[in-house]
Amino acid sequence: MTSTCRKYGGRGPRTLRDMDLDDAEIARLYAYPESERPWIRTNFVTTIDGAAHGSDGVSGTLGGDADKRVFDVLRSLADVVLVGAGTARDEGYGPADVPIALVSRSLDVPDRLVVPGTVVITSAHAPAGRIAELRATVDVIAVGEGSIDWPAVLDELSSRGWNHVLCEGGPSLHGELIGLDLVDEICLTVAPVLAAGPAPRIAHGDAGVDRPMTLGHAVAARDVLLTRWVRTRA
Repeated sequence: MTSTCRKYGGRGPRTLRDMDLDDAEIARLYAYPESERPWIRTNFVTTIDGAAHGSDGVSGTLGGDADKRVFDVLRSLADVVLVGAGTARDEGYGPADVPIALVSRSLDVPDRLVVPGTVVITSAHAPAGRIAELRATVDVIAVGEGSIDWPAVLDELSSRGWNHVLCEGGPSLHGELIGLDLVDEICLTVAPVLAAGPAPRIAHGDAGVDRPMTLGHAVAARDVLLTRWVRTRA
């Protein structure tokens, strides 16, 4: 995949407004590559010092208008949004124009997302009664003994024509997908904030890994940095 990195002259980084970067240009920058399998894109915002949320405990207020524009365009390009149930609850998720696939082993699903069109992803060991209860309203993909069988989940998403997968977190789900080497790219917004405190990183798990990435682009939007990184594979 061709990598593009915007570079500027002596005037320094130009802003989105200076570049007249409209939603169509953002869509071009973030276009999904041709792929016959599900392509997993993750989208996160972080502070300069690596915090996955601000002092208010949520990530949605970190990146400002530029991050919100990218967020909206990324959703418009996706076939399905993958998100942990805890993150959906903390960030106030509701029904959206794109299907929402909630990941929850305990099946503690936010009530506002128990609506037709929602998909719940869990393992085959999840409580059978709760699976049956949810299936009265939503689709449930229950695969894997103990842990979720992610290759089987991706096969199911592909069978529905959902090859453009957008994962919006949280850090535990992100770390699990990275650990399995299933993340194809990450769209990362760096907010001009130092947070310190106990906030998590954008990914964490039981074991560290080494997944080389290639810079797809870096665009300055005032003091916010919009980046896209693509997994380097043999």
